[in-house]
Amino acid sequence: MKLLIDAGNTRIKWALVDEGTWLRSGVLPVEQAGELSHQFAGLQGIRQIWVSNVAGEEIAQHIRNAGAGLSVQPRFIVAQEAQCGVRNGYSSPSRLGSDRWAALIAAWHLVRGTCLVVNSGTATTVDALSATGEFIGGLILPGVELMQRSLRDAAVQLQAAQRQPGQGEYVPFPMSTADALYGGALQASCGAIERQYALLGDGSAPVVLSGGAEAVLRNRLNVPLRIVDNLVLQGLWLIAQETNA
Repeated sequence: MKLLIDAGNTRIKWALVDEGTWLRSGVLPVEQAGELSHQFAGLQGIRQIWVSNVAGEEIAQHIRNAGAGLSVQPRFIVAQEAQCGVRNGYSSPSRLGSDRWAALIAAWHLVRGTCLVVNSGTATTVDALSATGEFIGGLILPGVELMQRSLRDAAVQLQAAQRQPGQGEYVPFPMSTADALYGGALQASCGAIERQYALLGDGSAPVVLSGGAEAVLRNRLNVPLRIVDNLVLQGLWLIAQETNA
């Protein structure tokens, strides 16, 4: 039995997996990371814990504490030069975020060919895989909500117009400030994804889309889509399988 944990900037997602069967899963806000031990208290038979953590050392310590309660030492993944069929072309391979690495591995095993891997959360990552499984580079940009929040916080006149990100609606030509903020963030995200897709030069390649903002992006993207839930957790499972082989 394996416990998989994806600690992102906003949420901690986890899944309990046994021999390829996904038994249970959960989500916890990062600020409630101290409750992980309580959330895992009823889980039994866990032999391994595999973790992607991009939320910092304090969150890592909460995960270690939760692992201690289960008598299992968590294994925190780090991007490698090559793993699970994917080759890492990053200038310093280990500096690639563990979440991006796990997502790339999961996408490769789903597509087995050229694709764009988009994970849309607090940040949106747009990473490219070649036809032979080489990570050839990618982008990091603010997520849809973060774009709105950062612009609103930086401009006094915008603060009253949109007190919370997501209050606007998408219209082609916005006629309110709230809609303009929302539409601008959405169009910027879609534009970045579609420009990177064009650079791939393969109109048959899919965009593998995952993450919390997937629902707002999917209907605005003019590219072939493959929607996948929990891409990072799936990558963790593959890494665990190869490591134990």
